[in-house]
Amino acid sequence: MSITEKAAYLKGLAEGLELDTTTKEGKLINALLDMVGELAAKVDELEGDIAELTEYAEELDEDLGDVEELLYDDEDEDDYCDGDCEGCDGCDDYDMGETFEVECAKCGETICFDESIDPDNLICPACGAKISCKCE
Repeated sequence: MSITEKAAYLKGLAEGLELDTTTKEGKLINALLDMVGELAAKVDELEGDIAELTEYAEELDEDLGDVEELLYDDEDEDDYCDGDCEGCDGCDDYDMGETFEVECAKCGETICFDESIDPDNLICPACGAKISCKCE
């Protein structure tokens, strides 16, 4: 039973009791029942709005996921090694050719990259800091 149906049920119960609405108590009960009905209608309206906004947020999340996939997934897979780069063993999985290893001065993350990336424009994928690389 929805909240609107419950409010209507209460109003029906009060009408079945044949309350005298000319007395102070009757007027109060009648006003309270009217207010309960209005609140129930507003709650139903808000629940509908929430459902609509939730659906819209889920659509936005899916769209954002698609954009992130287009922008970041290829770059992450091709340019950086996600594994432990001790000796660049993890880079073999990516077939990156000749690889270089450098440690980020800001966060300490070891970054492994290939020759296709300009070492002067190297950005740490962990913290986003620009890395000065002295690769030979």
